[in-house]
Amino acid sequence: MPAVAIASGGNNKEYAGNLTLYVLVTCVVAAMGGLIFGYDIGISGGVTSMDSFLKKFFPPVYRKKELDKSTNQYCQYDSQTLTMFTSSLYLAALIASIGAVPVSRKWGRRWSMFFGGGLFCVGAILNGSAQAVWMLIFGRILLGLGIGFSNQSVPLYLSEMAPSKFRGALNILFQLSITVGILAANLLNYLFARIAGGWGWHLSLGVAVVPALIITIGSALLPNTPNSMIERGQLGEAKAQLQRIRGVDDVSEEFNDLVVASEESKKVEDPWRKLLQRKYRPQLCMAILIPFFQQLTGINVIMFYAPVLFDTIGFGSDASLMSAVITGSVNVVATCVAMYGVDKWGRRKLFLEGGIQMLICQIVVATCIGVKFGVDGNAENLPKWYAIVVVIFICTYVAGFAWSWGPLGWLVPSEIFPLEIRSAAQSVNVSVNMIFTFIVAQIFLTMLCHLKFGLFIFFAIFVCAMSVFVYYFLPETMGIPIEEMSRVWKQHCNV
Repeated sequence: MPAVAIASGGNNKEYAGNLTLYVLVTCVVAAMGGLIFGYDIGISGGVTSMDSFLKKFFPPVYRKKELDKSTNQYCQYDSQTLTMFTSSLYLAALIASIGAVPVSRKWGRRWSMFFGGGLFCVGAILNGSAQAVWMLIFGRILLGLGIGFSNQSVPLYLSEMAPSKFRGALNILFQLSITVGILAANLLNYLFARIAGGWGWHLSLGVAVVPALIITIGSALLPNTPNSMIERGQLGEAKAQLQRIRGVDDVSEEFNDLVVASEESKKVEDPWRKLLQRKYRPQLCMAILIPFFQQLTGINVIMFYAPVLFDTIGFGSDASLMSAVITGSVNVVATCVAMYGVDKWGRRKLFLEGGIQMLICQIVVATCIGVKFGVDGNAENLPKWYAIVVVIFICTYVAGFAWSWGPLGWLVPSEIFPLEIRSAAQSVNVSVNMIFTFIVAQIFLTMLCHLKFGLFIFFAIFVCAMSVFVYYFLPETMGIPIEEMSRVWKQHCNV
């Protein structure tokens, strides 16, 4: 039986409170943690398409791309060292997301963000001044540690601060911040690549300090969530904070539920073991499978390597960077659509519509590239009208992801767990996300070399599978208070 009606029945509890300016401002500041993630996603593909960067750090790739005309066009960027530059960050983020759990529980979500921003700042400085490949890789590891801490804490912070009826939109601020970071990186890559002397890549990598400082300084000024304050025994301060963020004096019902949840949390000595209990298996499956499917949509193929991909399928270097700017702009606009619709249309509808849209676009793009380049990849540059068609369908694909699996991949896992295991569960979510981000980033260029245009079909198969998964197994969580979520899953599993 499909899960379409599972969460819509029954009387959902609705706490008193409004969307206050205080909550809106704090959520906007916290969501800036997504800037560092987005900027990194966008910047790596851009600098790896800059000839000056390749000549300095990856000369074999440069020779294969520019000098060896016998190389299959699909294979010109195939280098494990080059992909390690991109993907090493995500192994570090995996480790950091696990280490962030005790920090988040003991000192609160905002200090986890602060620590992440500081590490990212140091990594950005090292990357921007790099003179050898080892400096690049070490800097990427520091960036990854920063992203792991931030990605573990920001979605939790947003979900706990937001009123339930606005939780979806406020949580998607994190994804919007990611998309803004990607767009900023694409724009800067385009501008810096045109600097005479070939030193623009220093600026592309070094400017990552700016979003790092924004989240570092911003997190130091943020208040703690009532949930984390109660978790640390600060009951009086937590109630006053809850009254402030809800904009009403009578918050007793929500406060009492939070206290009960905290008391249950304190009984849990090992949240990891608690997470594995039978009653939490459905939620745990979601925390694993949603980020797994999110990465196998193929979106990071576009976002990491958009300039490389466009260059490979026939665009010139400047044109490929500009095409990446276009896809980044679409990403931002479509994420705003998700913010508008997630608490109006629901999570499931967006998941399913986005999946269908991405599936169609991947099939069309694979067909267009296959017809033009075949399997040898050595065709002349695409005609202008043909290139426009490819860009339009890639943009439509990006839009489908940006208002579905992009933001919801972070939102849903962050809102479905009780307080006592929420930090541990979010760590699982981030870890799985980073594992498969690493795998996709590491093997993409090799897969492109071997699968050619069939790479898009490969990802389309997973898009089809994950849409079926959502249809049958994911309940609707729109508008349900975060502390009431266990009831939804109990009802869902009994259907």
